[in-house]
Amino acid sequence: MNIVILDGAGVNPGDMSWSCIEALGDLTVYPKTDSLELTAERLQGAQIAITNKTPLTAEILDACPTVQLICVLATGYNVVDCAAAKERNIPVCNVPDYGTSAVAQYTFALLLELCHQVAHHSNLVHEGRWTSCPNFCFWDTPQMELSGKTMGIIGFGRIGQAVGKIANAFGMKVLAYSRTEYAEGKAIARYVDLPTLLKESDIVSVHCPLTPQTQHLICDDTIAQMKDGAILLNTSRGGTLDEAAVLRALQSGKLRGAAMDVATAEPIPADSPLLAAPNCIITPHMAWAPIESRQRILDRTARSIRAFLSGTPINTVN
Repeated sequence: MNIVILDGAGVNPGDMSWSCIEALGDLTVYPKTDSLELTAERLQGAQIAITNKTPLTAEILDACPTVQLICVLATGYNVVDCAAAKERNIPVCNVPDYGTSAVAQYTFALLLELCHQVAHHSNLVHEGRWTSCPNFCFWDTPQMELSGKTMGIIGFGRIGQAVGKIANAFGMKVLAYSRTEYAEGKAIARYVDLPTLLKESDIVSVHCPLTPQTQHLICDDTIAQMKDGAILLNTSRGGTLDEAAVLRALQSGKLRGAAMDVATAEPIPADSPLLAAPNCIITPHMAWAPIESRQRILDRTARSIRAFLSGTPINTVN
């Protein structure tokens, strides 16, 4: 099998081996593929196409008739025209559940930074502020204890539930809003409707997929239903937030703070309203990036290829 990875640098910038996939065929890895024309050129003669963010459209599939399997190095697969692939009997496989622990951990990294501003205070110490302090200690920002606070989690699948478990360990109450109620979720949180979650939560954490129903779910109207001084977290998809509304809420003090690892457009544009927002932490879509999580992506992609070669495809989304 000729296997082509179109944009390997996003998952493996050089700190891991491709050996688990390389063992399955003649592998070619491109760091990035920037155009449809280049995509079609690079997939000539390939039986297995592997992508992370490089689009695979119906036109590409028409131009690359040898492709028999598409693997996406991610859980989200919107970069592939899955219907077109199905029409051509090409299975599309994704990688579910590779970064649950990493994203849950990162959600609390963002929250704890908002609570304590650890990096800010470390910088002040290194600048000599503590050395010249007349008292044995100081703090430059308001500090916040999580025990006893209420966290509202929007989207209570694998990641949402993992976040809920950590919140429980911090002594927090957990509310959940989700399309589906799971028995295991009821052991972690109390399921409520969205208005109740917004009204009662000190921290609102978004973990739902981006759909037409969740586009700008957090907007002026829903923010108005939150507690004054609430904290907003987003490690799902940038489009779930109306970024201009979040800016207004931070400027007015309606929100105490916000932290997000995603943006509506990525990389974030220079004119994004969030870049001007006070008390706002923005990180570059890296919650999923621990080497352990990325290794699971490679291992599970290799497993999908082996299953396809044996005639029993797994993790197919079409």
